[in-house]
Amino acid sequence: MDTDRDTTASGGYARTDTHTGGGNGGDAGTAGHTAPGGDARTGERDIRIGPLTGDRVRAEAGGALSALLRDAVHHGASVGFLAPLEAAEAAAWWRRAAAEADTGARTIWAARGADGELLGVVSLVRAAPSNQRHRGDVSKLLVHTSARGRGVGRRLLAAVEAGAAEAGLTLLVLDTETGSPAEGLYRSAGWTRAGTVPGYATDPAGVPRATAYYYKALD
Repeated sequence: MDTDRDTTASGGYARTDTHTGGGNGGDAGTAGHTAPGGDARTGERDIRIGPLTGDRVRAEAGGALSALLRDAVHHGASVGFLAPLEAAEAAAWWRRAAAEADTGARTIWAARGADGELLGVVSLVRAAPSNQRHRGDVSKLLVHTSARGRGVGRRLLAAVEAGAAEAGLTLLVLDTETGSPAEGLYRSAGWTRAGTVPGYATDPAGVPRATAYYYKALD
């Protein structure tokens, strides 16, 4: 598995990795919007989604973003790292992601709660080859375990789909661990399963797991 296309969805861990992609960056701390709909009893109305600039990613790389990535790996997410994931390694990955955001290769959206705490993130990674620039990869969809059950993963997925469509992309792809709860999220959001590859990547404990590939055509 290309170890930079990893996804973790609300309710379970998904896996999707790539080295290409992106778009324009903003600041989720100031440019976010309140997610539409939702149930106030579960705090969905308090979730704010917005893009992160490269500078904001760098500012949070050693803090909230590193903690989010380490939480995912600690709880079994196959997101390109083996356990235990050290804080320095997690922060270094985010700093590389920040550099990609600077160039437009990657767009990162963050979900925040009412008090600004980081609940989850997702990336759109643009395909680099000239004959694939209509396509993007959904990458690093991570939801903190403390934020599960609030619709964070679904709203992040909707945000990346809307951002991709606005950027003129017509096709999105991702991959996830076969049999993970995330598969239900993708299917319910209109994604189509293209097939599986056995033993494509290991989980954080080093055990090989099958990977399912999904795609979605954008209107």
